[in-house]
Amino acid sequence: MPAESGQSVAGVLLGAGRVSWRTTRSGGRPRGIFCGIGVCYDCLVVVNGIPDVRACQRLVEDGDEIRTQYGAELPS
Repeated sequence: MPAESGQSVAGVLLGAGRVSWRTTRSGGRPRGIFCGIGVCYDCLVVVNGIPDVRACQRLVEDGDEIRTQYGAELPS
């Protein structure tokens, strides 16, 4: 997806119309941005194989591979 310099992962996803991009460990409930300041952990994604990255805090970099996180995951 195209992104502007300095844009967060959450900003890119929200701009593309995505409101949820992870599921909870228990129950698989959808989660996305909630607090927007890195406190709540609802916006976790996997970036370049590293899980538990807060989408609201991580700035997008050229070539990033970002994917949905399904519950708890270990680094790949």
